[in-house]
Amino acid sequence: MSKVSGKLYIPYTYKVMIPYLILVLLTDVVIGYISYTMLIKSRTEMAETNIRTALEQTKNNMKYQMDEIQRMSNTLFSSISFQDALQIQGEPLDIMLKTRDEIVPQMKAPLLLFGNNIRLVLYTTNTKIYEIPGDDMSKPITKRDYYILSARSIENSQWFKSLQSSRKDNLWLQIDSDRELGDISHFRKLISSGGYSSVIGYIRVTARFDDLLSSFDTFPIKEGINLRLIDAASGTAMYKKGNAHELEGSFFTIQEAIPGTNFIIEALVPHAYLNKDAGRMQKAIGMVCSISFLVMAGIGFIVARLSGKKMKRIVTLIESFQEGNFYKRIQFSGNDEFVHIADAFNAMARSIQDLIRNVYEQGIQKKQAELDALQAQINPHFLYNTLSTIGSLANLGETRKVTKMVKGLAKFYRLTLNEGHVYVSLEQELEQVETYLEIQRVKYANNFTVYMDIDSEIRDVKVIKLILQPFVENIFKHAWFGETIAIRITGHRLKDRIELKIIDNGIGMKPETLRKMLSASTQSDGYGLINVQERIKLRYGSDFGIHIASIYGAGTTVQILLPIDNVEVNEI
Repeated sequence: MSKVSGKLYIPYTYKVMIPYLILVLLTDVVIGYISYTMLIKSRTEMAETNIRTALEQTKNNMKYQMDEIQRMSNTLFSSISFQDALQIQGEPLDIMLKTRDEIVPQMKAPLLLFGNNIRLVLYTTNTKIYEIPGDDMSKPITKRDYYILSARSIENSQWFKSLQSSRKDNLWLQIDSDRELGDISHFRKLISSGGYSSVIGYIRVTARFDDLLSSFDTFPIKEGINLRLIDAASGTAMYKKGNAHELEGSFFTIQEAIPGTNFIIEALVPHAYLNKDAGRMQKAIGMVCSISFLVMAGIGFIVARLSGKKMKRIVTLIESFQEGNFYKRIQFSGNDEFVHIADAFNAMARSIQDLIRNVYEQGIQKKQAELDALQAQINPHFLYNTLSTIGSLANLGETRKVTKMVKGLAKFYRLTLNEGHVYVSLEQELEQVETYLEIQRVKYANNFTVYMDIDSEIRDVKVIKLILQPFVENIFKHAWFGETIAIRITGHRLKDRIELKIIDNGIGMKPETLRKMLSASTQSDGYGLINVQERIKLRYGSDFGIHIASIYGAGTTVQILLPIDNVEVNEI
């Protein structure tokens, strides 16, 4: 033996023989150690402890969310401005403005801070306040939503009459369709602070049990554990999870009361679950004992194979390396020939991986630079034309039109800049098109009509900005040949993508003009196609882009296909 690089060098033959001798001595020791029966008891206690811990975590999570909802209703209950707004009388316009500026913002604010999807409902006794219905409350909760409804809508319901007769308030219960949907509601009165102690409305906050009891997902339900949320006052189970037939066997109950409520979380755990490892341990002991008889006969074969295992690992990793997998590494303990080979292989793999990463990052930087350059080319001519029009109107003394165009131009470029963000919602993209059209209405005196047909479910989808306006602008530059023109903009979802269309009844294009434009390498034709096309392909890939169909004398249709990676719900 000698030392290499500060480590004791052990020949490979010694490493093969020493484990062989040790295995002979340790076989009986391992059999005796595994048979130690206390391991089974320890596993049983651990399983029970884990269930108790998970149950307490579920309790704490539900208590925290219920407290958050309570604080939400307390905020509305104690807000003087909110109460004043609910009691407003007067002209419809004043009531509408008060609702928009006082009531709606104070209802939206807590929804944005709450982590899960809930419904916040205001039942107002003031019949002059406008109602905001929200989505269908008979369907499952899929987003954070708010409602402003008349108290008349619930005054004839049985649950409301029951609450009125019992004079109970500020409580949790299941009403309307809560039980069928697996929901629970927090309900309380809004009392006027003006000294009259009169009821000015009711607040209802509805949440899903699956959200309040999200930690239930950590329980091994498939192992036969049943979970329930029980109302101690009535003794009824408000929520269940698990298979009822599992309760026919032997089980014990673990309960956790939720502080400040009548609710109890209960876990029914089969004894078979806690003892499930007992049989497995017995099988393991028997297997080890059986293997011990075979070990002595197989040790010679094992020793012979040991020398080939490390070499096989090296060959396997090299083959993987040849297939392009540069992330795997070889790790051998000790300090022998195989360790030196592994170290050299790992160093080579890291070097190649770093080289690939550098090349990839350079490609990404180049792609971003191309996107920025394309973005910078958009709309300079529109700015020049609009400023020229503003100058002409100013010389003619058309101050109102000048003011309108300047405001529209400012809004247009504010939307264009978008604080430097590349992505905007489709709704914002449509707003920019509307702003552009408002500017054109001043210039063309409303001699054109625009129709929009956009599915509501895709309005919040994020898209790269400035993909619609260049085509609308080209209609005014190239397609208009009569006194008027009509433009139609549509947007629909097609499975995993979005289809946008810009359609006009203008002059259209001849086939050779269209072919020339589609094959052009620059934007000299003025249609803006290459710019938008390249930005879409650079951002989303070659599966997406623009298609144009045109009939000379009849009009043009531009189709834009984009991915729909994430259709977001309408946030509050």
